[in-house]
Amino acid sequence: MKIVTIGAAGQPAAPLPSAETVGAKAANLAQMAALGLPVPPAFVLPVRLCAAIVRGDADARETLRRGLAEGIAVLEAATGRGLGDRRRPLLVSVRSGAARSMPGMLDTVLDVGATPAAVSGLIRSTGNPRFAWDCRRRFLESFSAVVLGVAPAVLAGPRSALVAGEQVARVEELDGEALERLARAYGEALDDDGDAVPADPMAQLESAAQAVYRSWMGERARAYRALERLDHLEGTAVTVQAMVFGNRGLNSGSGVAFSRDPSSGASEPVIDVLFEAQGEDVVSGARSPQTEAALAQAVPAAAKALRGMLGTLERAFHDVQDVEFTIEDGRLWLLQTRSAKRTPRAALRIAIDLVREGLISPQEGLARVGALDAGALVEARLADLGPLLVRGTGASAGVAVGRAAFSSQSAQRLADGGEPVVLVRPDTSTSDVAGFSVSAGIVTAVGGRTAHAALVARQMGKPCVAGCTELVVDVAAGTARVGDTRVAEGDWLSVDGDAGAVYLGRGQILVDRLDAELREVDGWRGAAAVTA
Repeated sequence: MKIVTIGAAGQPAAPLPSAETVGAKAANLAQMAALGLPVPPAFVLPVRLCAAIVRGDADARETLRRGLAEGIAVLEAATGRGLGDRRRPLLVSVRSGAARSMPGMLDTVLDVGATPAAVSGLIRSTGNPRFAWDCRRRFLESFSAVVLGVAPAVLAGPRSALVAGEQVARVEELDGEALERLARAYGEALDDDGDAVPADPMAQLESAAQAVYRSWMGERARAYRALERLDHLEGTAVTVQAMVFGNRGLNSGSGVAFSRDPSSGASEPVIDVLFEAQGEDVVSGARSPQTEAALAQAVPAAAKALRGMLGTLERAFHDVQDVEFTIEDGRLWLLQTRSAKRTPRAALRIAIDLVREGLISPQEGLARVGALDAGALVEARLADLGPLLVRGTGASAGVAVGRAAFSSQSAQRLADGGEPVVLVRPDTSTSDVAGFSVSAGIVTAVGGRTAHAALVARQMGKPCVAGCTELVVDVAAGTARVGDTRVAEGDWLSVDGDAGAVYLGRGQILVDRLDAELREVDGWRGAAAVTA
């Protein structure tokens, strides 16, 4: 098997690898590297290996081992670091990537290679014990969940106890000494559970790669492929990439940027960032991010460079881009780009703007608009509203009215009874994709516009209000509250995804056609008919 390398030894050789061979994620990484954009070096194990690994084929596992050994040698040469090295350790991410984007539906393992010896090497090379132990902590959390399949409660106990003992709100607020104790407590908990993490970094890497391949057959991935009619896809590739660290310090962070607003269609970038964080912190929806203004204040050079790169990527791909990025000690790196999931209303407006700007032809604009559901090309608004319950971030535009449900199972039960549903969750998890599909709208207590689940909501055309910080959701009890106001399962809620607001009661939905935009599209059809 010949691996594909990206950004490791000069520019990628032409022709660039296809999405069918290496997955859309790696194909787009290769194109970004060819454009001269800052992409960490990587190598890719192909899609065609996926089915055999999932079957447990012994020859495929040996092919995987050889490919990993060859690829790691390339990354070590490119970075001057060694996997598991005691002085200059190389840590890698192991990521999925099908030929079509499946945001958040497949697994990722970060910080692979963060052995105890590598932690010592990180401390020696950076002088930052907190950063080193944070990488070890993150690796154990990621590896135990994705590779070992350990129940969340196994690590939740030690984590909650230490966070409470240190009198902080979140694990991200722990100092280096506390993170060291937490990492050691994790190791003990995993040993007690009978699922010890391999000490050999190559064994970690092989296990992580196999787990990412196997995630192709995971429940949420299969549900998403069925919903999006992607069952024809053959599998996922596995991309192994040198880690860059958004958790390195105060001028480091990770985020997601859209070159245009995928919710409303406005031609301004949408940028979310978390400082002292790694990429999964942002896209998981478990934390509420900050905006471009915070990025520009903290790391102005990186913020300016990011805006410029978003324009470069739009021109190269002729579409709105969804970009994952990391800033390490003030230096900007791009980890992924893909065509952005968008609401139907945004899709119409974006197609019009791209035609006006000459990025796509009217014929291409017609093709993109023609794929949209005509019934969704409307401007909806709420009337006869009850009291405001809570405000958050409008993560997906539109409005919805439905009965409150607090789990995917209860959402499906209410929907089966013929009721419209508003799914109310603590965070935006992609494991809720089945609940998304039957809900009219989605509300979450934490998360932001750029979480994977918000992307899925936009793709499905579901209004979503995320990051409602005053909202306390008790899934087990089937209730939510804001202050003294309590919402029970089955209560009516009205959701305004444009304003980022949630109201009590059953509001009325009023609908206006997007007449001006649709007239412009009709003009394209007329011009095409004359040309023909």
